Amino acid sequence: MKTINPYDLSLNPLHILEKRWAVLVAGDKKPNPMTVAWGGFGTLWQRPVVTVYVRPTRFTHKLLVSRDEFTLNFLPAKFRKALNICGTLSGRDCDKWERSGLSPKRSTKVAVPGVFEAELTFECRTIARFPMKPKDFLDTAIEEFYPEKDYHTVFIGEVLRVFGEEVLYQAKP
Repeated sequence: MKTINPYDLSLNPLHILEKRWAVLVAGDKKPNPMTVAWGGFGTLWQRPVVTVYVRPTRFTHKLLVSRDEFTLNFLPAKFRKALNICGTLSGRDCDKWERSGLSPKRSTKVAVPGVFEAELTFECRTIARFPMKPKDFLDTAIEEFYPEKDYHTVFIGEVLRVFGEEVLYQAKP
């Protein structure tokens, strides 16, 4: 695994989140892995950023609010079962590390661990967060995703470090 300049990444940002999913880890004392498939990559305020969406009803939400750091981890396809476990069980009720077979890995820029099995990890510091509000939805069809009225909170994380497998990035000429 190598440290990667975020501007050198060569990946399809839509595919990697929606099709492959990621494990978001939040919390430093009792870190919790949670599967996410909604988010984005880009730049904001002249910084590379990752955006993730977490419902306030999720155990991870409390951890994200209490510590403004997280990691976003992409795993090889053989870990799809672990991703399902991290996306369907709650850290309130069980140790998802143990149940999924995944292992925490010490980060270098944040106190929150990454995932040892990941082939690509983003270490992030939250620089903004705000709740989604239904009054701001311009397309009313979006409401179908919120039958419980548990609207996501948007977390924008500045990318402090990226590391991963060489196949996921290209060196500048």
